Amino acid sequence: MSILILRGPNTDAAVDSMVPPLSGEVRASLVERAAGAGKAIAVRSCRSESELVECLRGMRAANAELLLLDPGACLPASEDLRGALAQLPVPYIEVHDDDMSALEPSIAPQCGRRLRLVHGYAAQSYTLALAIALEHLGCADSGNDVHVGT
Repeated sequence: MSILILRGPNTDAAVDSMVPPLSGEVRASLVERAAGAGKAIAVRSCRSESELVECLRGMRAANAELLLLDPGACLPASEDLRGALAQLPVPYIEVHDDDMSALEPSIAPQCGRRLRLVHGYAAQSYTLALAIALEHLGCADSGNDVHVGT
């Protein structure tokens, strides 16, 4: 595996911490873009902060080169989450799929090897984060022509 997308629990308490999956269309687009660059993607959605921390601590076994992390409702970051990020064996890009009414808070930049912080609307944030990840992994010439905005 090359890139792991790790998603924290939903911020909407009414959803009971369920993380809605990335839509099939969004997931297919991300997989196709990564495959075109010779990379694979895996997506994991966590129902709690403890599950998210456990996944972060298991990153060595995941054999990933880079992490796209959407912390969801796990903000502000707890000591456990900050500690797990500090021990990450790979860099990460923090992703927020904001609803445009307000930007979600972010994890402090000194937590681990964060490359970038990406805010966007729904799928835009994941698309932009993947473009940054592929460029970081040396895949800039792989048709990585993402345009977000105007």
